[in-house]
Amino acid sequence: MAKRIVILGGGTGGTLMANRLRKLFDRDEAEITVVDKDDRHVYQPGLLFVPFGLASVDEIVRPRARQLHNGISFHETGIDHVELEADVVHLENGTTLPYDVLIVATGTHLQPEETEGMTGPGWMEKVFTFYTPEGAAGLAEALYDFDRGKLVINFIDLPIKCPVAPLEFAFLVDSYFHECHVRDNVEITFVTPLDGAFTKPVASELLGHLLTEKGVELVTEFNTGEVDGAGGRLVSYDEREVPFDLLVTIPLHGGADYVNRSPGLGDALGFVPTDPATLQSKARPNVFALGDATNVPTSKAGSVTHFEGELLTENVRRFLAGESLDASYDGHANCFIETGFDKALLIDFNYETEPLPGRYPTSLGPMQLLHESRLNHLGKLMFQWMYWHVLLPGREIPGISPRMTMAGKKAVETNA
Repeated sequence: MAKRIVILGGGTGGTLMANRLRKLFDRDEAEITVVDKDDRHVYQPGLLFVPFGLASVDEIVRPRARQLHNGISFHETGIDHVELEADVVHLENGTTLPYDVLIVATGTHLQPEETEGMTGPGWMEKVFTFYTPEGAAGLAEALYDFDRGKLVINFIDLPIKCPVAPLEFAFLVDSYFHECHVRDNVEITFVTPLDGAFTKPVASELLGHLLTEKGVELVTEFNTGEVDGAGGRLVSYDEREVPFDLLVTIPLHGGADYVNRSPGLGDALGFVPTDPATLQSKARPNVFALGDATNVPTSKAGSVTHFEGELLTENVRRFLAGESLDASYDGHANCFIETGFDKALLIDFNYETEPLPGRYPTSLGPMQLLHESRLNHLGKLMFQWMYWHVLLPGREIPGISPRMTMAGKKAVETNA
């Protein structure tokens, strides 16, 4: 009898896992079902480019069902809850899905309502987030009309999807205003709850230096308590204030709502406690998780989901075969960081090793790590094609290993 594999979420993680497992198992070996509340698959790295007219929402959104291989069932409906003891998923339309293996890939979701005033007066007028298609498109219109004043970029707290994206926005908006010949009329401020520009010391030192070079003020250890859209003020819990004419904010993130309605599945934030080496849920042996839905201590980024997917495919096979799981996932993540003027940095790191300078993917390159280059920028642009045609279909990317290697990297000392 075919094993029943149910995948919750039809984003990056859910789609690539479904496609990889469909290639691994014949149809008489496994029934694969994907569930998501809508049929809009968003290429999320592309949202960064929408406010600057470098991409349109139509270009980065495709139907979820069309990204799935033949032989995969797709349910377009919300998830009510998971009944772990019975191995059953209850959907909002009344359907029940029994499973032998459950994979949680429902990502992380914005919670703007959790910050006082964020969705009040000024929301989608002078307070925007580019983390949604609607917000990115609205911000494009706002930037087009913005030629002087105070622009503030702020993320409320970690974790967030793609932690470098707010910094990328700062670099790109600096470049944008230069190209519009109004940069001298605009003050740009980057406001963060961290004690530096980024979470990793070597990268934070470099990125902080780039902000200074570009004339972007850095305000650290600012824990936002209120967004006053009407008054144009960002207010911290210790009553510091940062004034703005235009605010680009990244709201708090949390897990999917159904996780909190599923006893034993998630933590207080709605993320799934997950073994960081095997990606097996700590709730039940037949439940696994990947991508932004987990609580593993690495970035919530697409590359993480991709690397996790390679190991998790093998672990689902091992679990169904009654074999020991592979415990070799090391938290590998990498990403391009747009720095403006058609240049980008590349960082590569894992649980234990922070981003270091050098070359990638080998000592011969061709990409340079922690170094601005046009090649890195082109690499980021090219990745959109790779995403739709290689990563989502479950194909391997030649020369890119799911485990981080020190080949080409150079150890450095920091002032941190």
